[in-house]
Amino acid sequence: MTYDRYQSPLSERYASREMQYIFSQDKKFRTWRKLWIALAEAEHELGLPVTREQIEELKAHQDDINYEVARQREKEVRHDVMSHVYAYGVQCPKAKGIIHLGATSCYVGDNTDVILMTEALRLVRKKLVNVMGELAAFADRYKAQPTLAFTHFQPAQPTTVGKRAALWLQDLTLDLEDVDHVLGTMKLLGSKGTTGTQASFLELFDGDHEKVKEVDKKIAEKMGFDGCYAVSGQTYSRKVDSRVLNVLAGIAQSAHKFSNDIRLLQHLKEVEEPFEKSQIGSSAMAYKRNPMRSERMASLADYVMADAMNPMLVASTQWFERTLDDSANKRLSIPEGFLAVDGILDLYLNVVDGLVVYPKVIEKRLMSELPFMATENIMMDAVKAGGDRQELHERIRTLSMEAGKNVKVNGLDNNLLELIAADPAFNMSLEELKKTMEPARYVGRAPEQVEEFLAEVIRPILEENRELLGVKAEINV
Repeated sequence: MTYDRYQSPLSERYASREMQYIFSQDKKFRTWRKLWIALAEAEHELGLPVTREQIEELKAHQDDINYEVARQREKEVRHDVMSHVYAYGVQCPKAKGIIHLGATSCYVGDNTDVILMTEALRLVRKKLVNVMGELAAFADRYKAQPTLAFTHFQPAQPTTVGKRAALWLQDLTLDLEDVDHVLGTMKLLGSKGTTGTQASFLELFDGDHEKVKEVDKKIAEKMGFDGCYAVSGQTYSRKVDSRVLNVLAGIAQSAHKFSNDIRLLQHLKEVEEPFEKSQIGSSAMAYKRNPMRSERMASLADYVMADAMNPMLVASTQWFERTLDDSANKRLSIPEGFLAVDGILDLYLNVVDGLVVYPKVIEKRLMSELPFMATENIMMDAVKAGGDRQELHERIRTLSMEAGKNVKVNGLDNNLLELIAADPAFNMSLEELKKTMEPARYVGRAPEQVEEFLAEVIRPILEENRELLGVKAEINV
């Protein structure tokens, strides 16, 4: 641990080692070398004077990067790509003259960015699917547990604990669709030259347009992509970065909504996030059990949603075929957006895996409000017994106001049932009224909706991605 300089909390506290490695220097420079090998192979296969011996030499030193040589060279030339070309050439004297042949810095820079974002999106997708799996199990377990629902955070018709979880799950389903769409459209830049015209390759191949086109196809295939963007300037369109960050921001939105709901439920003492035996909730109030995981999710989500603005600004202000004011911004906004979402999904998985539900508290709160919600059923039963609907509606309204006053002004229990039982207009005993107080009668199709949603939407997704399931999240602090 270094204590005398700034360390990013995203790497120190929040993101997994797996996501950190994707955006590490080692991963970047190894990818550069893979791209140089792919370019040399494509050029060899298309007839340029690049030998198999040179390619084998490049492959032999693909992973043993001589960082110190590159570092010293960069101090002299102030150019990271050419420093690594030089360092690779020191290790590969036979291939030295063909490394980076016909390419620009963006050949390794931009293609590597796309490769790393694609790999990072796949890790995000894996964790997202695992969160969905845990939420699906939770929704199924509590699909029939009645709970008080809220609109405007005011008591409304009951729902079930599982149905509320299905709402969180629905948001993640939309996020998964967005991730899959973007993953399915990711393409490499290829090797387009300084202004995107491939002029250097047209020169290398003596004006053979078909061979120039084939270079991009071969590079994409060797790097595991379906193709390259058909046109570009020196760089791929920076709207690609914006699309990717928007997907991450969408996941952040869903996670923030979930974390807010959990924090409200924890305030109500109905559902709590995990709280470890030795965990301290407050430095002053020893009794407190603060929802720190959910709060951290919300905090990181705020960062990701704000971070999505960065590639928007970059994409909208690129000049013609390129300008370099994207570089420093991309180095920050893209990796840190992924690191933050990685931390969010680890927290999400950890919280769902350990959610604690308190059915007795849930039932007590629901029963304190249920008499108000049962009044329509009570009124209908009284009408069927011969009562006047308009008269009964007015009586219900008046008695409800009186019961509400008892609760809010006098601090008493809800006595609406007793007031109705004492009113001869209803001709119903207290025992008959209490029989109407079965919570399951008021949740509508919530249990069935959960069952259908899980069966028709979620389980096919989980079955299709079953090889990704089984991830457990460790929270550092």
